[in-house]
Amino acid sequence: MTDTMDTEDAAAMAAPTIRGGLNQEASRLFRVYRTISNMLDKRGYMVPKDLREMTPMSFRDRFGEFPSRESLTLLVEKADDESNQLFVFFPEDEKVGVKPIKVYTDRMRSEAVSNAIMVLRVDITPFAKAAVQEMSNDFRIEHFKESELLVDITQHQLVPEHQVLTQNEKTELLKRYRLKETQLPRIQPNDPVARYFGMKRGMVVKIIRPSETAGRYVTYRICM
Repeated sequence: MTDTMDTEDAAAMAAPTIRGGLNQEASRLFRVYRTISNMLDKRGYMVPKDLREMTPMSFRDRFGEFPSRESLTLLVEKADDESNQLFVFFPEDEKVGVKPIKVYTDRMRSEAVSNAIMVLRVDITPFAKAAVQEMSNDFRIEHFKESELLVDITQHQLVPEHQVLTQNEKTELLKRYRLKETQLPRIQPNDPVARYFGMKRGMVVKIIRPSETAGRYVTYRICM
Protein backbone atom coordinates (compact mmCIF):
# COMPACT_ATOMS: atom_id res chain seq x y z
CA MET A 1 0.00 0.00 0.00
CA THR A 2 2.78 2.42 0.95
CA ASP A 3 4.78 1.63 -2.18
CA THR A 4 1.70 2.32 -4.33
CA MET A 5 1.04 5.63 -2.59
CA ASP A 6 4.69 6.65 -2.93
CA THR A 7 4.57 5.92 -6.66
CA GLU A 8 1.35 7.89 -7.13
CA ASP A 9 2.70 10.82 -5.11
CA ALA A 10 5.88 10.90 -7.17
CA ALA A 11 3.90 10.87 -10.42
CA ALA A 12 1.62 13.65 -9.19
CA MET A 13 4.60 15.79 -8.19
CA ALA A 14 6.33 15.22 -11.53
CA ALA A 15 3.28 15.86 -13.73
CA PRO A 16 3.12 19.67 -13.46
CA THR A 17 6.73 20.05 -14.56
CA ILE A 18 6.37 18.43 -17.98
CA ARG A 19 6.30 21.69 -19.94
CA GLY A 20 6.54 25.18 -18.49
CA GLY A 21 4.79 24.10 -15.31
CA LEU A 22 1.90 22.45 -17.22
CA ASN A 23 0.69 18.92 -16.65
CA GLN A 24 0.72 16.54 -19.61
CA GLU A 25 -2.86 17.21 -20.75
CA ALA A 26 -2.57 21.00 -20.41
CA SER A 27 0.77 20.94 -22.21
CA ARG A 28 -0.83 19.08 -25.12
CA LEU A 29 -3.72 21.56 -25.31
CA PHE A 30 -1.32 24.51 -25.12
CA ARG A 31 0.61 23.25 -28.13
CA VAL A 32 -2.60 22.66 -30.08
CA TYR A 33 -3.97 26.09 -29.12
CA ARG A 34 -0.77 27.79 -30.24
CA THR A 35 -0.88 26.03 -33.63
CA ILE A 36 -4.56 26.93 -34.10
CA SER A 37 -3.81 30.58 -33.29
CA ASN A 38 -1.00 30.66 -35.87
CA MET A 39 -3.21 28.89 -38.43
CA LEU A 40 -6.02 31.41 -38.02
CA ASP A 41 -3.58 34.31 -38.23
CA LYS A 42 -2.13 32.98 -41.50
CA ARG A 43 -5.63 32.54 -42.89
CA GLY A 44 -6.20 36.26 -42.40
CA TYR A 45 -8.31 36.14 -39.24
CA MET A 46 -7.79 38.64 -36.45
CA VAL A 47 -6.24 36.73 -33.56
CA PRO A 48 -5.50 38.73 -30.40
CA LYS A 49 -1.79 39.21 -29.76
CA ASP A 50 -2.01 37.60 -26.33
CA LEU A 51 -3.21 34.38 -27.97
CA ARG A 52 -0.60 34.39 -30.73
CA GLU A 53 2.17 34.98 -28.19
CA MET A 54 0.75 32.79 -25.43
CA THR A 55 3.25 31.09 -23.14
CA PRO A 56 2.68 27.98 -21.01
CA MET A 57 2.35 30.24 -17.96
CA SER A 58 -0.17 32.62 -19.55
CA PHE A 59 -2.11 29.60 -20.88
CA ARG A 60 -2.40 28.23 -17.34
CA ASP A 61 -3.36 31.66 -15.98
CA ARG A 62 -6.11 31.99 -18.58
CA PHE A 63 -7.55 28.46 -18.63
CA GLY A 64 -6.44 26.96 -15.33
CA GLU A 65 -4.31 23.97 -14.42
CA PHE A 66 -6.88 21.55 -15.88
CA PRO A 67 -8.47 23.43 -18.80
CA SER A 68 -11.93 22.42 -19.96
CA ARG A 69 -12.19 22.05 -23.71
CA GLU A 70 -15.32 24.17 -23.81
CA SER A 71 -13.39 27.13 -22.38
CA LEU A 72 -10.99 26.96 -25.34
CA THR A 73 -13.73 27.87 -27.86
CA LEU A 74 -12.66 30.66 -30.20
CA LEU A 75 -14.61 33.05 -32.43
CA VAL A 76 -12.59 35.12 -34.89
CA GLU A 77 -13.33 37.32 -37.89
CA LYS A 78 -11.44 38.15 -41.07
CA ALA A 79 -9.37 41.32 -40.94
CA ASP A 80 -10.87 42.57 -44.22
CA ASP A 81 -14.45 41.32 -43.67
CA GLU A 82 -15.97 41.36 -40.20
CA SER A 83 -18.97 39.36 -41.45
CA ASN A 84 -16.65 36.43 -42.29
CA GLN A 85 -16.39 34.72 -38.92
CA LEU A 86 -15.17 31.30 -37.81
CA PHE A 87 -15.65 29.25 -34.66
CA VAL A 88 -13.07 26.83 -33.26
CA PHE A 89 -14.64 24.13 -31.10
CA PHE A 90 -12.87 21.62 -28.86
CA PRO A 91 -15.30 18.70 -28.35
CA GLU A 92 -14.95 16.77 -25.11
CA ASP A 93 -15.84 13.34 -26.56
CA GLU A 94 -13.01 11.12 -27.72
CA LYS A 95 -15.06 10.20 -30.78
CA VAL A 96 -17.35 13.04 -31.80
CA GLY A 97 -20.86 11.90 -32.70
CA VAL A 98 -23.89 13.61 -34.24
CA LYS A 99 -25.13 15.24 -31.01
CA PRO A 100 -22.20 17.69 -30.57
CA ILE A 101 -22.43 18.55 -34.28
CA LYS A 102 -26.05 19.64 -33.77
CA VAL A 103 -25.10 21.69 -30.71
CA TYR A 104 -22.39 23.47 -32.68
CA THR A 105 -24.50 24.10 -35.78
CA ASP A 106 -27.35 25.45 -33.64
CA ARG A 107 -24.92 27.93 -32.09
CA MET A 108 -23.46 28.81 -35.48
CA ARG A 109 -26.95 29.41 -36.89
CA SER A 110 -27.96 31.59 -33.94
CA GLU A 111 -24.83 33.73 -34.32
CA ALA A 112 -24.89 33.76 -38.15
CA VAL A 113 -21.52 32.01 -38.46
CA SER A 114 -21.10 29.55 -41.33
CA ASN A 115 -17.48 28.38 -40.81
CA ALA A 116 -15.98 26.28 -38.03
CA ILE A 117 -13.06 24.08 -37.11
CA MET A 118 -13.41 21.16 -34.72
CA VAL A 119 -10.32 20.01 -32.86
CA LEU A 120 -10.85 16.32 -32.17
CA ARG A 121 -9.36 14.48 -29.22
CA VAL A 122 -9.20 11.30 -31.28
CA ASP A 123 -11.64 11.05 -34.19
CA ILE A 124 -15.15 11.64 -35.55
CA THR A 125 -17.72 8.88 -36.07
CA PRO A 126 -18.84 7.95 -39.60
CA PHE A 127 -22.38 9.16 -38.81
CA ALA A 128 -21.07 12.54 -37.62
CA LYS A 129 -18.87 12.83 -40.69
CA ALA A 130 -21.90 12.15 -42.88
CA ALA A 131 -23.90 14.77 -40.94
CA VAL A 132 -21.18 17.37 -41.56
CA GLN A 133 -21.23 16.52 -45.26
CA GLU A 134 -25.02 16.78 -45.42
CA MET A 135 -24.89 20.28 -43.95
CA SER A 136 -22.07 21.47 -46.21
CA ASN A 137 -24.40 23.76 -48.16
CA ASP A 138 -25.09 25.78 -44.99
CA PHE A 139 -21.97 25.22 -42.89
CA ARG A 140 -18.35 24.50 -43.61
CA ILE A 141 -16.99 22.49 -40.69
CA GLU A 142 -13.35 21.39 -40.92
CA HIS A 143 -11.92 18.93 -38.44
CA PHE A 144 -8.37 18.24 -37.27
CA LYS A 145 -7.12 15.67 -34.79
CA GLU A 146 -5.15 17.05 -31.85
CA SER A 147 -2.20 14.93 -32.96
CA GLU A 148 -2.13 16.85 -36.27
CA LEU A 149 -1.82 20.19 -34.45
CA LEU A 150 0.87 19.45 -31.89
CA VAL A 151 3.41 20.89 -34.33
CA ASP A 152 2.85 23.78 -36.74
CA ILE A 153 3.81 22.19 -40.08
CA THR A 154 4.38 25.58 -41.75
CA GLN A 155 7.25 26.23 -39.35
CA HIS A 156 9.08 23.05 -40.31
CA GLN A 157 12.35 23.74 -42.14
CA LEU A 158 11.43 21.34 -44.96
CA VAL A 159 8.11 23.09 -45.70
CA PRO A 160 8.56 26.11 -48.00
CA GLU A 161 6.62 29.34 -47.53
CA HIS A 162 3.02 29.18 -48.78
CA GLN A 163 0.83 32.20 -49.57
CA VAL A 164 -2.80 31.70 -50.60
CA LEU A 165 -3.76 34.18 -53.32
CA THR A 166 -6.85 36.37 -53.19
CA GLN A 167 -9.32 36.08 -56.07
CA ASN A 168 -7.90 39.29 -57.59
CA GLU A 169 -4.33 37.98 -57.29
CA LYS A 170 -5.37 34.71 -58.93
CA THR A 171 -7.04 36.56 -61.82
CA GLU A 172 -3.95 38.73 -62.31
CA LEU A 173 -1.67 35.66 -62.28
CA LEU A 174 -3.67 33.86 -64.97
CA LYS A 175 -3.86 37.04 -67.05
CA ARG A 176 -0.14 37.83 -66.73
CA TYR A 177 1.00 34.39 -67.88
CA ARG A 178 -1.97 33.78 -70.21
CA LEU A 179 -2.88 30.61 -68.40
CA LYS A 180 -6.04 28.64 -67.84
CA GLU A 181 -6.75 27.17 -64.42
CA THR A 182 -6.31 23.67 -65.83
CA GLN A 183 -2.71 24.50 -66.80
CA LEU A 184 -1.61 25.10 -63.22
CA PRO A 185 -0.06 22.26 -61.18
CA ARG A 186 -2.50 20.89 -58.64
CA ILE A 187 -2.65 20.55 -54.88
CA GLN A 188 -5.21 18.19 -53.36
CA PRO A 189 -7.70 19.52 -50.75
CA ASN A 190 -6.51 16.82 -48.32
CA ASP A 191 -2.86 17.90 -48.62
CA PRO A 192 -1.71 18.87 -45.08
CA VAL A 193 -0.73 22.39 -46.13
CA ALA A 194 -3.96 22.89 -48.11
CA ARG A 195 -5.93 21.82 -45.03
CA TYR A 196 -3.86 24.11 -42.80
CA PHE A 197 -4.82 27.11 -44.94
CA GLY A 198 -8.41 25.96 -45.40
CA MET A 199 -8.09 25.91 -49.18
CA LYS A 200 -11.20 25.35 -51.26
CA ARG A 201 -11.57 24.15 -54.82
CA GLY A 202 -10.26 26.75 -57.26
CA MET A 203 -8.00 28.55 -54.77
CA VAL A 204 -4.36 29.08 -55.77
CA VAL A 205 -1.34 28.97 -53.48
CA LYS A 206 2.02 30.59 -54.15
CA ILE A 207 4.95 28.44 -53.00
CA ILE A 208 8.30 30.14 -52.38
CA ARG A 209 11.39 27.95 -52.14
CA PRO A 210 14.98 29.07 -51.56
CA SER A 211 17.24 28.80 -54.62
CA GLU A 212 21.03 28.83 -54.63
CA THR A 213 21.11 30.56 -58.02
CA ALA A 214 18.07 32.85 -58.07
CA GLY A 215 17.65 33.49 -54.36
CA ARG A 216 14.14 32.09 -54.45
CA TYR A 217 12.06 29.88 -56.72
CA VAL A 218 8.33 30.54 -57.02
CA THR A 219 5.65 28.07 -58.16
CA TYR A 220 1.86 28.08 -58.03
CA ARG A 221 -0.63 25.30 -57.38
CA ILE A 222 -4.39 25.22 -57.68
CA CYS A 223 -6.63 23.30 -55.27
CA MET A 224 -8.66 20.74 -57.22
